[in-house]
Parts: sequence; structure tokens; C-alpha cells
Amino acid sequence: MPAQIPYAEWSLRQYSIGPKLRALRTSKRLTLSRLAAQSGLSTALLSKLETEFMIPTLPTLAIICKVYGVGLSHFFCEPEHHRVSVTRKAHLTGKFTHSEPAKFVPLNVLGPNSRLSSELVEIAPEAALNLGRPNRETYAVVFVLDGRLQVRSGAMSEILDTGDSVHVESSLEMFWNNPGKRPCRVLIVRPAPSSL
Repeated sequence: MPAQIPYAEWSLRQYSIGPKLRALRTSKRLTLSRLAAQSGLSTALLSKLETEFMIPTLPTLAIICKVYGVGLSHFFCEPEHHRVSVTRKAHLTGKFTHSEPAKFVPLNVLGPNSRLSSELVEIAPEAALNLGRPNRETYAVVFVLDGRLQVRSGAMSEILDTGDSVHVESSLEMFWNNPGKRPCRVLIVRPAPSSL
């Protein structure tokens, strides 16, 4: 949560109250002045609420709900699936020991209903890794952030440079190796183990 935003405002953003207010008004083909006349609220206040310049109080929202014929649940129903995970740069800049072939840093916290897994992988110079297992489907998007990455699978062998990516949907084993003299950093996004 950004320090400059009050907690109440930050926590209410997920409900998109302003856009929902505007959508209700436009679906009813009401102008702000007509809504103001029906609700007893000022057009200035209604405009600030729709543009999310202000957060409505519950009594104000209840008045608006009465005009539109909806309940408060229209604004506060919980999303069925909502997960946001932030990884700070400081977490990604830890020491890398070259005695290990690769360092995997998870970029999201996996829960029981997680659908995606993302990792920052730092591969040591001249190290090799196996991305998938034989006879098991591998789905992944790999983006090279820094360095070079050789990707081999079956008869295919490609060298990816910084900024290149590969989309993988395969049941063949996939091997990575860093052909360079400095570490290679890649971002990998794939289905979470529980979603396979």
C-alpha cells in the first residue's frame, strides 16, 4: 500500500465504486443534475464520487442506491478471485553464489487457488538446467532479462539474447544453459503446480 494514500481509500479501490456509479447513471440515462434532483445531493458531490475524487459515506451511498433501486451489495460484492503479489527490487538483489547452477526467486506467493507461478531465475555462467520432465506437459513463458540463454528441446536449439522470449507448450524435456561468461537472468511464468 502506498504510504501517501489513506488505508480506507486504498482498500476501497478494488470495488471501483466511482465507475459503478457512473455506469448506473448512464444505464438509466440520467444526467448528473437529474440524479442530483432525485437524490437531494449536489451535482458537484456526485461528480466527485463518480471520478473517485471522493469516497462516498455509507448514508450517501444508501441514498444513491435508493434512486437506482439497487442494494449496497452492488458496490461491495467480493470478487471471486483476486490476488495481487508485489515483490520489491531489494528482494531480487540478494547474493548469488556461483557454487549453485541457478538461483530461483519466487515473485508471487502460491496459495491453494493460485493459477500462475512466476520466478526470477539467475543462471550461473556455463550452467545447465532442466525445465520440464519427460512425458509431462510444460507450459511457460520465458523472458530473458539479461545475458544469453540457450534453449534446447528435441531437435530445436535456440539462443535467446536479452529481450528475447520463448513460449513453451510441450511434453518434451527442455534444457536451458547459459553459454555466456556472466550470469543470465530470466523471468519465467507458468501455471502453478496446483492448477495443473
